[in-house]
Amino acid sequence: MDREGFEKLIVRLPEDKTSFLLGMESTASYHIPLFSYLAAHSYRVVIINPLLIHGFSKRSLRKTKTDKKDAFVIAQFLMREQKTLSAQTPDYLATELKDLARRREKLADHVTSLKADMKRILSVTFPELEYITGVFTKATLRLLMEYPSAHAIRRADPSAVANVFKSENQGNRPRTTVKALMDATASSVGIVSPAKELALKQEASLLMHVEEQMKETTKVLMNILNEKMKQDVEILCSMKGIGDNTAMNFLIEMGGTVEIYENDKKLIAASGLDPSTYESGKYAGKSKISKRGNRHLRRVIWLMATRVIINNELFRTYFYKRRKDGLPYKKAVLATAHKLIRIMFVMLSRKTYLVMVQ
Repeated sequence: MDREGFEKLIVRLPEDKTSFLLGMESTASYHIPLFSYLAAHSYRVVIINPLLIHGFSKRSLRKTKTDKKDAFVIAQFLMREQKTLSAQTPDYLATELKDLARRREKLADHVTSLKADMKRILSVTFPELEYITGVFTKATLRLLMEYPSAHAIRRADPSAVANVFKSENQGNRPRTTVKALMDATASSVGIVSPAKELALKQEASLLMHVEEQMKETTKVLMNILNEKMKQDVEILCSMKGIGDNTAMNFLIEMGGTVEIYENDKKLIAASGLDPSTYESGKYAGKSKISKRGNRHLRRVIWLMATRVIINNELFRTYFYKRRKDGLPYKKAVLATAHKLIRIMFVMLSRKTYLVMVQ
């Protein structure tokens, strides 16, 4: 995995670059440097799903696995499927957008985890706080970084507390006053715990830092979105229940454009939301989703489906109809997700806004 190794490979390849096809398994991010290097030198390269290679390798009864054996299996697969495979070129914009979207998703999960931890600690050190003000506002977070318990606030000088517990932005005042805050600490049932106070201080500081990282990531993400994708975001957001962030994540994870899919069924399969069944003779197994697609795409589609069920009359009616038909909750959401994908596919293909669905 270095330039010397790549150059040794180039030397061994035929001079006529159109006379052969190179194939490699998708290995998370590890195949990208070699793939980019070969594509930059105008070689025809295809990236193959490891599941396809794994299934193809099962044709052999011998259970051996070496690097040479794996390479030979990939070569055999290419020989057999070369007519159905198409050479790929690196789409650096799509890769950048996907990396940024997944980075933001990871940060969002971290924020959720931090908030859950803070609420758990506050239930012990200052349980009354969440009833008098927003726990996760900047003013409250700054307060908790200095005074992480009712006991700490009670012992502090009110003027010092007031100096910390103020908004940096005009017109964005805390939901409570310093007097109400001090009164709440005077009657608080929170306990004294140096360990929990230290943890809360660190969690509050970390939460502010992670939220700043999310803003920075979102800003960069928005800056590199192309005009076509911005229009597609507007199209999806014309459906009540779908917001900018979820629409953007959906477009990025599906590959940036709906034109890469022949039909909505291909898009459903790409997300791993297609049904898989197992039947043999009189035995009929339970139908489950395949989960063989993009898990990030599957996650954002599920999130979109649950939100349109809550906020959009069209999908809410369809969801409850499927529930009345006897489907359990998750299968009814899945059926709604399939309907949502079909509608989004048509909207994006025809560049149609669905403003009438309110």
